[in-house]
Amino acid sequence: MRLFWRVFWLNALVGVVATILLMVGPWTVSVPIRLTEALVLLAGLAAMLLANAVLLRWGLAPLDRLSRMMTTVDLLRPGQRLPVTGSGEVAALIETFNQMLHRLETERGTSSARALSAQEGERRRVARELHDEIGQSLTALLLDLKRLTDQAPPPLRRELHHAQETARQSLEEVRRIARRLRPDVLEDLGLVSALTALAARFDTHTTLRVRRDLRPGLPPLSPQAELVVYRIAQEALTNVARHAGATVTELSLTTAGGGVLLRVEDDGAGMGDAPEGAGIRGMRERALLVGGTLTLRPGNGGGTCLTLHVPIDPTDPAGGPHPSEDPS
Repeated sequence: MRLFWRVFWLNALVGVVATILLMVGPWTVSVPIRLTEALVLLAGLAAMLLANAVLLRWGLAPLDRLSRMMTTVDLLRPGQRLPVTGSGEVAALIETFNQMLHRLETERGTSSARALSAQEGERRRVARELHDEIGQSLTALLLDLKRLTDQAPPPLRRELHHAQETARQSLEEVRRIARRLRPDVLEDLGLVSALTALAARFDTHTTLRVRRDLRPGLPPLSPQAELVVYRIAQEALTNVARHAGATVTELSLTTAGGGVLLRVEDDGAGMGDAPEGAGIRGMRERALLVGGTLTLRPGNGGGTCLTLHVPIDPTDPAGGPHPSEDPS
């Protein structure tokens, strides 16, 4: 039924009922009209308008739900759909909207996968150049400074020692940046070892204390899923260190619900009513790439608890335990 005729017949129904009541009822209208008769007509008009409003609200309720969904839908939280109710054009419109959401979620997932793949490739290239070019140049500089320090007269040795220490610190900073850009330990030793090294770096280079519960013998994950878990843990710990004002963070990786569960919980100030920033939305996009579910909630200690559940894909040929991971 077209929407025009749907509204028309609802109004017609009210008019027909009102006409029948006037025909069979004891009401008459005098000329000039009496006060009691005017009151009866006004009451009948009010009843007609009320019945019309109730019927229209019932008939157009699916469109109201569709309008609310259109203003609140978030493609980073997939699976939001409207029940197909009503008939005719209304049902077809809701079904088309659900199909559009599915198509947009698929297209966004594909484009996000391409963008993040390109981002990881660029990170690898930059890390390799930092290690191979700048790292080697600084190493050569350190050797030259050592040679000059050994040959320099005593008055210049202190300054050369200072320059040598500055070059050494710069080399360590370049290596640290390269490790952040390209987690070699993830490729060489597996996810648990990579997260252990990540937590150790935060313990060493920040005031944040990271408690670890990283259990071996986890279900097999594909290389892409391992990278997603590692990057989300890295981003979560970085956000805690920069913005939460926390002193202790718990990092855990356990088996749950036919997959693995990553949890990062801090004792900081919490998010409150603050909107999600680009970092959190980026983590949600990464989670969607591997069918994961990322949630944020208040922590038990008053801070924020981030959880990521990644299911196991039994059809993924890339899944399987990492050859260097200790299963014991």
